[in-house]
Amino acid sequence: MEKPVSVAEGLNYPRPKLTGIPKVIKNLLKSFNRKNMMLTLGISFSIMIVFIAVFAPVLEPYNPTKMDLALKFIPPSPAHIFGTDNMGRDVFSRIIEGSRISLSTAFMVVIFSACLGTIIGLISGFWGGKVDMIFMRIVDVLLAFPTIIFALAISTVLGTGAINLVIAICCIQWTSYARVARGEAILLKNAEYIEAAKAIGNNSVQIMFKYFLPNIVSKMLILASLNIGSIILYCASLSFLGLGAQPPSPDWGAMISDGKEYMRYAPWMAIFPGLAIAASALTFNMLGDGIRDLLDPRMHESVKTE
Repeated sequence: MEKPVSVAEGLNYPRPKLTGIPKVIKNLLKSFNRKNMMLTLGISFSIMIVFIAVFAPVLEPYNPTKMDLALKFIPPSPAHIFGTDNMGRDVFSRIIEGSRISLSTAFMVVIFSACLGTIIGLISGFWGGKVDMIFMRIVDVLLAFPTIIFALAISTVLGTGAINLVIAICCIQWTSYARVARGEAILLKNAEYIEAAKAIGNNSVQIMFKYFLPNIVSKMLILASLNIGSIILYCASLSFLGLGAQPPSPDWGAMISDGKEYMRYAPWMAIFPGLAIAASALTFNMLGDGIRDLLDPRMHESVKTE
């Protein structure tokens, strides 16, 4: 017969430790530091901006291109929270519609620039010699010009329009991806597993895309996420000069250009599109910083030593 346990002994009796959900919560709270906060905020706001752009037709309270001169220059009010412009169009609806143009342009520039620059960088770093010299001299020449000035010159030659704007910015943006990809390829081409890949019969194309590319994807992702914010600013700058999407398409840069003439009478025409550009650029910069901190091993080491 077992001896009954006293109250004092019961208090000292070892209890089983709780696991499962409390442990998960503890790990989440432990991992929630400044780095993860930046990434969390960047992802949250980026999803919100993309959601607005995708569902713009549903979220717009008014037709963004419908003109009604009887409603022009109405200040912000419950009916028109961002006011109306010189043609009586709702500024809030035009900003929502403009998010589709600005984000689609920025994403196309990033995708095309990253693909072109990565391929050229891999070829240059892998083969070296004259191939590397030719490509890198082209990169040096392009980088000698300020991005916005070079894109402005290309846009002037190609003409106005969103597609020409994408081509103009891609002509200069691919260089940064090419330099990063070339540097990584030079570091990898003398690795032992690359020599083994050559020994088992892999040709140059297979080695570049089967062994090099997976090792530089994280670097390209970091660079792309950091570039989105600056590309949004480039697109808005060129649209401000009339080289982007043409009326009646509500481009943010073009909206600021239209509103600058009415700053004394209707400042909301330029202020709210400017805030949209600033918020989008800041959001994607936060996302880029968070992804860089997450994927860059050197950042992991610096965080651990703090």
